[in-house]
This record gives sequence, structure tokens and C-alpha cells, in this order.
Amino acid sequence: MQYNLTQARNVIESLQQAELNNFFRSPCVEPRVTIDTALGQDKKAAIIYPIILPDRIEVILTLPGQKELRKYTTAITQEKVERTVASVRKDLLQVEQTVQVQEQSQEIYDWLIRPMEPELTKNEIKTLVFVLDSELQNIPMGVLYDKQQQKYLIEKYALALTPGLQLFDPKPLQKVQLNALTAGVGEQRFGFPALQNVPRELEEIKSEVPRSEELLNQKFTEINLQNELKSDPFSVVHLATHGEFSSDPEKTFILAWDKLLKVKEFDSLLRVSESSRSSNIELLVLSACKTAAGDKRAALGLAGVAVRAGARSTLASLWSVDDQSTADLMSEFYRQLNNGVSKAEALQRAQLVVFKKENSPYFWAPYVLLGNWL
Repeated sequence: MQYNLTQARNVIESLQQAELNNFFRSPCVEPRVTIDTALGQDKKAAIIYPIILPDRIEVILTLPGQKELRKYTTAITQEKVERTVASVRKDLLQVEQTVQVQEQSQEIYDWLIRPMEPELTKNEIKTLVFVLDSELQNIPMGVLYDKQQQKYLIEKYALALTPGLQLFDPKPLQKVQLNALTAGVGEQRFGFPALQNVPRELEEIKSEVPRSEELLNQKFTEINLQNELKSDPFSVVHLATHGEFSSDPEKTFILAWDKLLKVKEFDSLLRVSESSRSSNIELLVLSACKTAAGDKRAALGLAGVAVRAGARSTLASLWSVDDQSTADLMSEFYRQLNNGVSKAEALQRAQLVVFKKENSPYFWAPYVLLGNWL
């Protein structure tokens, strides 16, 4: 039984790795360590690995300090899963659809989380790390709703995603001196509307991370970004600008002042030379980017950017919210990082700050953390 579970996990894993390699038409950066190793550093985290099959969902749970994998099965058709996820995604993009989001997402909660709750409670789990299959990648797990407790998952756990079972050598951010390169385009550009809160967002980050360099509007060009990244090993790179994640690399881009940076150009900009591999970007933040509408595999682009950038962690938004709430959330996120909590916990606390002001998931839910959650 255990052998079969491990085999199943490994087969899905190799398929996901092949998909990422295919996205770039070249092998991805080889991952460094297995995700199970990271559990050795975080005794309060569990890994949840849902596998969607034609007639059921199998969910594999890995608990810290336990070699034995646990499996939970829910009989549900793949079509029903896809339909429910698509419906949740659609409702999330409407500010007024909070009740509908809760009604639909509680079904997904019951498929993925409910069966394992006794184990999570018994092991005092505080962080859930998801390795998500297909469409599930396109909705944030934080919106899954527990009808019994009347709480979203984000109210109960810190959350993170990983594109697979391997990570860059995980290192808690508390042990790294924070210094940030922030860049953003707030003005109308190349047909994209203005993002009015970008200057404020960058200013608030500066107040939380005094050691930071800023490239705003005209200063945010490809060459300036390249020069800054070469001149200083930044632990955080924060980009507040339009961007889109798509299953097509040609349609995966980030907006700079002078051009649309396609994912491969962006990749080569961020790729630190092999000789300075010790200065990995610890955290890449893509604020105001979004997954492409109607693209079922759009999150592949997000995972591709995250994996290829050589960053240990990527914080991104699944849809763009140009609102004061984004600036509030980012400011609180960096404040919490400075307080020494994990990246996953910092994001959870920041989302809950916005949640208290704005009940609608539209404002607090789009942000997801990929990679190392420590």
C-alpha cells in the first residue's frame, strides 16, 4: 500500500516536471532537495497532494516526522470537480459573490480537507503545503470554506503551494538580511490601464524594508532591472506591475516601462550566475499579475516563472486587484517578515488584516505563495 502511494506520487511528480520542462522547451533548473526534507525543519507543516482521477479524488497526506503516507478517497467525477472549480473561480472575480464562493468552495473543502481534519488536529499542524493537480491550481486554497466552523481555510492555517515535491534548498527567511529591489509601473502603458496604488505600495515596502532600491515607471526598464540585479544580491525582488501567466510561454509576460518582458527574457534577467548561487533571490513578489482568463492551465505559467527564476519562494496574485487592499496587504506582509515569522505565516496574517476590512475574497484571496514556505 505504502509502495503504491509513493509510486503514484512519483508518477504524478514526473508528469508535472515534464510539463514544466515542456513549457520552456528545455529542462528546468534541477530542484535541490525533496519537500519532505523541508518538513524536517517545520514540524507543524503537512503536505497535501490531491490527485484527480476520472471517478474520484485521491488525497495523499504527508505529516512531519512520519514516513507513512495517508490516503483519503472521495468518490466524485472529474467533470464535477472541474465544473465546481470553474464556478468558484468565476465567482471569486465578482466582489459581491461572497456567499456563492462559500457555497461552492465548501464542497472542495469537504473533498480535500474534511477527511484528514482529525490527523491535522492531532499533529497540531499550522501550515498546509499543497501540491495541486490541474484545475485546482487556478483557485487559491485559502477560500475553501468550512461550513461547520464557518471559517475559510486561511483563518485556520498558513498556506503555501509548490509546483512539485522538490524545492530549492529551503532556508528560513529570518536568517537572511532583508534587502529589496522594488519596481513598478503605475501609469497607463501599452494599452494596460494605470495601477494607481503602485507608488504607495512601493513606498510602504520601503518603510518596512529600509534597505531597498526602487525603479518606478520610467526607471523600470529591462536594462535598469538587469543592472540592479547584477550590482547587488537582493534577497527580495518585488514587481508591482501588470503581467499574465498563461500555459503558453509566449503569452506569459511582465510589463516593464519599455516593453513586455516575456517569461524567457525575465528568466534570464533573474537567473543569478552559477558562481553566485549562494545569493539566490529568497523571495520574488509579482503583485498585480494574474492568470490568463479562460486558460485552464494558466497556473503552469506562474509555476514556470517561479521555478525558473531561481527564487526560493514566489508570492503572486491569481487575479489583479488595483486597490488600497493590495498596498495594505503587501505592507503588512513585510512587517510580519520583519517580525521573524515564516513567509507562509506572514502572508496568512497579511491576508487576515485585509479580510477584517474587506470581507469579499476578491480583495484578500488572490495571493498565493509558491515554493519554500519557511
